[in-house]
Amino acid sequence: MKYNVLLLGSGGREHALAWGISKSSKLEQLFISPGNPGTESLGKNVVIDITDFEAVWDFIQRNDIHLTVVGPEQPLVEGLADFLEDKFHAVFGPKKQAAMLEGSKEFAKDFMKRHQIPTAAYEVFGDDEFDKATEFIIEKGKYPVVLKADGLAGGKGVLIPETEVEALKALQELQEGSLSGAASRLVIEEFMVGEEASVFAICDGENYKVIGNAQDHKRINEGDTGLNTGGMGAYSPAPIVTKELLAKVESEIIKPTISGMKEEGYPYQGILYVGLMMTETGPKVVEYNCRFGDPECQVIVPAMKSDLLDLIISCTEGRLEDIDIELDDKYRCTVVMVSGGYPKSYEKGKEIYGLESVDDGIVFHAGTKLYNEKLLTNGGRVLNIVGEGKSLQEAIDNSYTQVNKISFEKAFYRKDIGAKGLKRLV
Repeated sequence: MKYNVLLLGSGGREHALAWGISKSSKLEQLFISPGNPGTESLGKNVVIDITDFEAVWDFIQRNDIHLTVVGPEQPLVEGLADFLEDKFHAVFGPKKQAAMLEGSKEFAKDFMKRHQIPTAAYEVFGDDEFDKATEFIIEKGKYPVVLKADGLAGGKGVLIPETEVEALKALQELQEGSLSGAASRLVIEEFMVGEEASVFAICDGENYKVIGNAQDHKRINEGDTGLNTGGMGAYSPAPIVTKELLAKVESEIIKPTISGMKEEGYPYQGILYVGLMMTETGPKVVEYNCRFGDPECQVIVPAMKSDLLDLIISCTEGRLEDIDIELDDKYRCTVVMVSGGYPKSYEKGKEIYGLESVDDGIVFHAGTKLYNEKLLTNGGRVLNIVGEGKSLQEAIDNSYTQVNKISFEKAFYRKDIGAKGLKRLV
């Protein structure tokens, strides 16, 4: 059987997913909503209000869609998978309650506590308890401290003040600023010392298979300094994730997460992203995401030698156990080119030059648009440039070689993506 597939989303992650799905022998036609200029050559971009579930269902019916793949977290947290599965339509992505692993930091922390999954110590405060939160931080007097908005915040809802003055300022920002909606409840965590990495598992509700690991670079500036962003680059595999450490992550974190969700009545089907801190006492969970990371997806999907669409279908049909997953042995690095000013205010509509000169690697579009046959910037994170190689150094070099061929006004990117990995390979 050949499948008509609807992929929801518009960023670099969705371009990478479209790239992977488009290679499948099981694909009949791929629709991407809303997609971006990069996905146009891989399928058909269509305009649907993906927050309007009835509109999504209407499109599915009119176009004989067999499977819907949900890229971003928001529709999952709002219950799109529940809505479509109630209509007996196959969806790749967890249902609303399972997606709360990402949708609510409080839910995730409490879940981990119930199932003895290693994570940082924490306290939770309501939006009317910021005075108590302030007292708690001052009484503890331990810095840095981690402040997390409970809800979705586009990867920017985590603040790590290093002094009491910074902590009080951060609390005010969470209470009154742009993150106030996501911070209706506030999670305060101990600061974990170590190096971060992410492990990705594909799940069918009962079984899972690890499909890769990566290290993201969240901070805007070199040396992991400056403001948090949605991600400035990533590389895979991460040398810090050794075979021994991965075995521990599976036994102590992934297995109890999947079994715990099933036990509580919320079987987890889709991609489980486990953000980890590698501490002196072992790996601990920083966060869960209910979808592929962005930009981690851009270095993990190209490593798959297996048919991505076939894997997705097997998950929706509960038969992942019967599928073999094959990955190649290459390293990959993606550098994210962003608009000047990101993650704060930035201008859109800057013409992008040089894409025709890229002759190696892959360019995944994120915040771009076509206007009068010109490619323009249309977001904070604009392009993802992926290089590959037999070594991490080769992958990094290939990525930056292509980055240097592309330009737009006030373009910015980090110049140290992958540097931490290289240190571990010396």
